[in-house]
Amino acid sequence: MNFEELFTLHIEINEQTLLENLHGDSVVMISFTGTATGKYFTGKVLPGGVDTQIIGKDKERHTLSARYILEGKDFNGDDCKIYIENNGYAVKNPNNVLFRTYPKIITNSKALSFLNHELLTGEVISTDKGIYIKFYRAV
Repeated sequence: MNFEELFTLHIEINEQTLLENLHGDSVVMISFTGTATGKYFTGKVLPGGVDTQIIGKDKERHTLSARYILEGKDFNGDDCKIYIENNGYAVKNPNNVLFRTYPKIITNSKALSFLNHELLTGEVISTDKGIYIKFYRAV
């Protein structure tokens, strides 16, 4: 199966809240903003974006669940919003990939309406410029 890149989020982390329990498990909630660039969409992350990561005491179980709304323009130049629920798991850092994700997208863009039902995947990538999230669709 081949994948086409849809757009990339350039993440700016705002705050982090950490909870650790007596058994060694932890939860971190990360609020963020950022910008989106790509072939299909350009825009920004609206305030309220949050990524919740659960880290097991053995560090082998590390998951994320993020929810946020983007506002910008679709590839036709029309104003639109995109809601993303992005769930995933940590990987052993091949090519600086921190997480593999399985996003669910809901959009009010007519041009991007295919994203409402598309098989999507994503990668959270660490770079020298920060954290990026790349979104792909199966083609």
